[in-house]
Amino acid sequence: MKKNEELRLAGEYNSLVDLNKKYFKKAEKIGYEEGKALCYINLARVNMSLENYQKSNILFNNAETILNNSDNPLHKAIFYNYFGRFNSELRRIDKAFEYNKEAFNNIEKTKNSPLKKTVLYNIYLQQGDYYVQKKKTKEALEYFHKARMLDDTGIADGVICDYIYNYKNKDSATKYITRAYHKMSMSNKDDAIALNIHTVMGEYYVAYGEYDKAEKEFLKALEIDKKTNRIFAQYTKYIYNDLRSLYALTGDKEKAYFYLHAYTEAKNKTNTALLATINQDMEYFTSEAKTDTEQHRNKVQWVVFLSFAGLSLLAIYAWRIINTLRKRKAALKSEAENLKNQINDNRQEEIIELAKRNDPEFLSSFKEGYPGYLDKLLAINPSLENSELIFCAMLKLHFTSKEIAYYTLVQHRTIQQKKYRIRKKMNIPTETDIYVFFDNIK
Repeated sequence: MKKNEELRLAGEYNSLVDLNKKYFKKAEKIGYEEGKALCYINLARVNMSLENYQKSNILFNNAETILNNSDNPLHKAIFYNYFGRFNSELRRIDKAFEYNKEAFNNIEKTKNSPLKKTVLYNIYLQQGDYYVQKKKTKEALEYFHKARMLDDTGIADGVICDYIYNYKNKDSATKYITRAYHKMSMSNKDDAIALNIHTVMGEYYVAYGEYDKAEKEFLKALEIDKKTNRIFAQYTKYIYNDLRSLYALTGDKEKAYFYLHAYTEAKNKTNTALLATINQDMEYFTSEAKTDTEQHRNKVQWVVFLSFAGLSLLAIYAWRIINTLRKRKAALKSEAENLKNQINDNRQEEIIELAKRNDPEFLSSFKEGYPGYLDKLLAINPSLENSELIFCAMLKLHFTSKEIAYYTLVQHRTIQQKKYRIRKKMNIPTETDIYVFFDNIK
């Protein structure tokens, strides 16, 4: 687990896959099913970083099937923590909270060990992130500080800095980002941790208007991103978007457009070559589950055959036809439900990406994804303009003020002013959370 994390942070994809293949075979040889589950989890996380969510879901399901019968709370805590993160990536925050709670319940039953400390740190960090997405900033800061007490990498300090300059007094952010930067420098590694801290430091400098320093940090982050083979696909887009925003603020429209285009390309071509490779490498692990299913099915058929050997051939034939039809009906129903959920998830992501690109098609796509929603807004105030409907749609999708400012190329205070005008136009009481208001419109 320790070596896997080192390889993951360094973006050494091939070595990570080889490591897990080796231990998967070893676990298989000695009949250690939970060892196989841990390998599934390791590889699911890599797929999640690459935004290859379909493959990640298969691997998580394989791990869950094994760990359902486990009496090891530490292994369960590891699974629920990362599966919660997976659901958060898919914007299923309520599900993420549910799995994070399971991770807490299991980690409390675990004896003290270095691995328990690492898992607990990750659980705290994820819980804080979920509260940020729920707009519960006080609770978020509480869990970020809990994570910081168990962290020696600087990540938690960077997260707290990011939180403070977004929600609190900016002057307080200095000590946290300075501490994070120092820890990163001491480790002297160009890995995902350094990538994260350089990015946060750049955003910190932007918040203070120190654009030259911000540019230096973002370009360093981009350099590390390339060095680690872009194994963390989401960071590539964040850095491009940060550079786009930076150059928009400094008036360099040519560079702003260049990084806007780069951001779009990064999304549209999310590690195509790596995804092809990882899908090929993952076949070993996913086929394992298929083999187990086939073996189970064969055993069932033998039991059925022996149990009904005395029945007439006609009766056996009839039973098999009925049973096959029943299974087919259930499978089709399950497949239809899965397809429906997948279509909804894909549609939601398409709408969000159009918003992030400030694409003119965003509003029409939102109308299709949320039929009748904008009509209800216009019923409240028919004088709403298209730009205001777009702004309301982004609030419905839970974009923060900072995110809306980035994606629409305006300053943060402009977004605050827009929120104030929308409150007046929609008659939203000051004590009502504006996100809750738009969520309650069905």
